[in-house]
Amino acid sequence: MKDLVRKLQKYEIRIRKAINTQMQGNFHSVFKGTGLEFDDVRSYQYGDDVRAIDWNVTAKGHGTFVKTYKEEKEQSVFLILDVSASQAIGAAGQQKIDIGKEICGILALVAAKQSSQIGIVCVSDQKEKYIKPGLGIEHAFTIIKSVFELKAKSLRTNLAAGIKLALSIIKRRSIIVLISDFIDQNYERELTMLAKKHDLVVIQLVDKREIDFPALGIIPLLDKETGKTIWVNTSSTSFQHSYLTTYADNQEKIAKICRKYQANYLTIDTSDDYVPQLVNLFRLRNLMRKSV
Repeated sequence: MKDLVRKLQKYEIRIRKAINTQMQGNFHSVFKGTGLEFDDVRSYQYGDDVRAIDWNVTAKGHGTFVKTYKEEKEQSVFLILDVSASQAIGAAGQQKIDIGKEICGILALVAAKQSSQIGIVCVSDQKEKYIKPGLGIEHAFTIIKSVFELKAKSLRTNLAAGIKLALSIIKRRSIIVLISDFIDQNYERELTMLAKKHDLVVIQLVDKREIDFPALGIIPLLDKETGKTIWVNTSSTSFQHSYLTTYADNQEKIAKICRKYQANYLTIDTSDDYVPQLVNLFRLRNLMRKSV
C-alpha cells in the first residue's frame, strides 16, 4: 500500500505541476464548477438581456424581473467506478480496473490537496462500496485503501442501476467522474439524467485486445460476467465488421450525449501513459471555466 500511495502521489504531483505551468494559474480551479449558477432575481433595468427575464416571477404581476447568476462555488467531487468483471482485461497490473482505481486514487489526493470534498461509489450490477464525501488526506487514504482492497461480490454490469444509485445518493449538484468501460446496454437514459443534473466527466477505459482481434479461426471466448463460453469465427469478415461497428457505435453514443450536455469525455487505453491525458482534461476544464 505504501508503494501504491507513493506512485499515486508522484502522478498527482506531475498533474499539478503540468497544470500550473500550462495555465499559469491555480490548480485549485480544477475542482470548481465550469459555469454560473442561479443566485436571485431583481427588477428589470433598461439594457438587460430579455433572455434573462424570469417569466414565472414576472407573471405574478409585481413587475418585470430578471435572473441573476454567480460563479459556481467549489463543488463536491463524486467518483463512480465500474468494478464489474469486464474491467479485468489487460496486462497484469494494467488492466482496466487497475487504471480506474489509480485514477480514483489520484483524484482523491488532488481533492485532499485542494480541501475539496470527495466521495466514491463502486458499482457492478449492485452497490459494491460507498464512501460518503469527506475532506483531508486521511479521507483520501481511506478511499485509496478501500478501492484497492475491494473484491466485487458480483461479476455482472448494470450501468443504468449504478447511475440511478448515484443519482439517489447525490442530491446537490456535484462534479461527477464516471469511470467505466461502458460494455453494457440500455444505460443512455440514466447517463443523460446524470449529465443534465451534474457537472459530468466521463472516462471510458479501453484495451487494444478488445478491438485488435487476431484472425485465429474458430475459438472459444469466455464471458467473464456470465461465465459462459461461446465459439466465434474470428477470421470471419462479417464477425470482424459487426464487432468493430458495435464497438464504435457505443463510443459515438457516449460522445454524443456528452457533447449535447457539455460533459467532458475522455477515452484512456490501458497501454498508454494516462497522466498527460488527465492533464489535458483538467486544462480543458480550466479553459471552459475561464471562457464563461
